[in-house]
This record gives sequence, structure tokens and C-alpha cells, in this order.
Amino acid sequence: MPIIDAAKKYVKVTAKKTEANRKTRGAYRNAIKKLEKAIVANDTKEIDTYLKLSQKALDKAVQKNVIKKNTAARKKSRLNKKVVAIKKKK
Repeated sequence: MPIIDAAKKYVKVTAKKTEANRKTRGAYRNAIKKLEKAIVANDTKEIDTYLKLSQKALDKAVQKNVIKKNTAARKKSRLNKKVVAIKKKK
């Protein structure tokens, strides 16, 4: 445990930031998982909905500096590629 007051405060601040980042990270991860389940189930309506949700969650994570811009772009691109491949099969 830290002894200096400023260090004690920093421990609290770090804990708060970590929790906020976890929530944001969890939001986009859950959205991506739901999208992948919809892709496996071939549910076109849900695929479109969850694609939008996952893109929105990734953009919010970028805004909050949880992930980098290029990481979000790469993830969105890969998800979109999967969705297009599923739609072409139908």
C-alpha cells in the first residue's frame, strides 16, 4: 500500500478509470459476440442490428481512448467482411 497521500489518491483514481475502461471494453466485446452469434444463426435482421451496435460501441471506445483508432477500424472491417460474406451466400 502507498504511504504518501498523493499515491493513495492515485490508487483510487486508477481504480475508477480501470472500471470505466472495463465497462467500455465489455460493451464492444459483448456487441461483437452477439453479432457473431447472429452470423452463425444466419439471422439477417439481427445481423444488421448488431453490426450497427458493435460499430457504435467500437467508436465510443475510441472516443474514450480505450482502444486505438486503427484497432477499431480493423475490427469493424473484419466484422463487415463477415457480414458481406454471409449476405452473398443467401
